[in-house]
Amino acid sequence: MKKNTFVILVMVIFVFLTGCNKKLATDNTTTGKSATSQTKNNNSKDIISIPKIENYYPFEKNVKYSYVGNGNEYATYYENVDYVSVNRKQIRTNNGGTETIKVIENKDGELRLIFSKSEIYYRENFTLKNNAKPEILLKQPLIKGNSWILSDGGVRTITNVKVAITTPIATYECIEVSTVRKDSFVKDYYAPNIGLVKTLFESNGNKVSSTLSKIEKNVPFVQTVKFYFPNGNTGINYITEKKLSFSTNYITKAIFEKSFKEVPNKNVGKVISPNTKIKSLYLNVDGIVYVDFSKEFIREMNAGSGYESQILQCITNTLGDYYMVKKVYITVEGKPYSSGHILMKKGEAFIVDYKNN
Repeated sequence: MKKNTFVILVMVIFVFLTGCNKKLATDNTTTGKSATSQTKNNNSKDIISIPKIENYYPFEKNVKYSYVGNGNEYATYYENVDYVSVNRKQIRTNNGGTETIKVIENKDGELRLIFSKSEIYYRENFTLKNNAKPEILLKQPLIKGNSWILSDGGVRTITNVKVAITTPIATYECIEVSTVRKDSFVKDYYAPNIGLVKTLFESNGNKVSSTLSKIEKNVPFVQTVKFYFPNGNTGINYITEKKLSFSTNYITKAIFEKSFKEVPNKNVGKVISPNTKIKSLYLNVDGIVYVDFSKEFIREMNAGSGYESQILQCITNTLGDYYMVKKVYITVEGKPYSSGHILMKKGEAFIVDYKNN
C-alpha cells in the first residue's frame, strides 16, 4: 500500500514538473519572439526616424518667405516661388538691391543649387537648366557628422540635428549645416516642413545674419510693368502701369497676352485683337526678346500703315522695357513679320524707341 502511494506521489510530481517546464518553455519562446519583434520594430523606427530632405525643404507653391537681416543692409530679403516641377523649385529673391533667381533640385539624396543668377527682373522658367557641378546644400543621411566637399574647396558638414532656433514667428528644432571656406564660415539652419529659417555668416570679424520673420501662403508674385498703347489721334504712345500677378507656374506669355488686350481707357487702341494668341515669348541668349503671335494678329489688325507702326512700336517698347533690352524680334506663326505695309527680313528685329512716348 505504501509502495503504491509512493508511486502515485512520484507520478504527480513528474506531471507537475513537466507542466511547469512546458509553461517555462512556452514563456521563453514567447519572450524570444517578442524580443525579436521588438528589435525589428526598434530598427524600423530608427530607419523611419532618420528624416529625408523633403522633410526639411518642402517644394510649396505660392508661398512667400520674408527674412530680417542684421549686420548688412542686404541681409533683409524676401523670396517668392516662381516655378515648381517634380523635383525642382525656382525661387526669386529680392534684397532691395537686386533680384536673384535660384533653381533648387532634390535628387539622389541631395539638395542641389543648380542655377543662380542676379539682376533678373523678368519672369522666365529656368528649371530646365542643367549643371554638371551643382552646389550641394544638403546631403543624406541627415545625421550629425555627414560631410562633403564643395566644388570651390569648401567643406560642408551637418554639425547638429537638434538646434533650437528662435525666430520672430516661432522657435524651431533645426538641422545645423556648417560651411567652412578659407575666409568665411557659414551656418544654415533648416526646420521641418519649413526650410531655411536662419543663416549666420562670418568673415574677417564681420557677422551677418538673416532670420525668417514671416511666412505668407497663397501669395502671388506681383510686378509693376509699363505698357504702351497706341494713340492714333496724336501719334504719341500712351503709357500706363499695370500690376501683374504671377502665381507659381503661371505662364508669362499668357499674362502679357491678357494685358495687351485690356486697354486702360477709351482714348487708346488695342495692341492685339481678342482672338490673337502669343504663342511664345522669351529672352534669347543673343539679348533679343523673341515673341511669336498667331495669324490673327495681322488678320484682325485693321490698321493703316501709321497706326500699324504704332502698334508694333508699343509691343516693342513694352517687351523691351520689361526684359531691359533694346531689340524685339516679332514673328507671326514662326515667320518674320509681314503685312501689306511692313515687311521684315528673317532675323530683323524691331528697335525700342521712346521718342514718341
